[in-house]
Amino acid sequence: MPEKIDWKQELLDSAKFNKKQENLLKNGTKSLTDNWLLGALYIRWKKLKGIREQPSPDCSSSFQEWNKKIEDADLCQS
Repeated sequence: MPEKIDWKQELLDSAKFNKKQENLLKNGTKSLTDNWLLGALYIRWKKLKGIREQPSPDCSSSFQEWNKKIEDADLCQS
């Protein structure tokens, strides 16, 4: 089982914050905007630790590509 990381405490130990940020890291959120700010602090911690997420694969395609695949499938069935 992987070790649980207390990223909030690590971030508090690594830098100085204003009172609002420090309060969020210690006591949690109470509103949607608090959640946004806490998310930004989490991203800040990940940057400090050098953690990078793998980019999502590009699954987009155009209608022309899709239509060509359908037409090719229809030709194969004929």
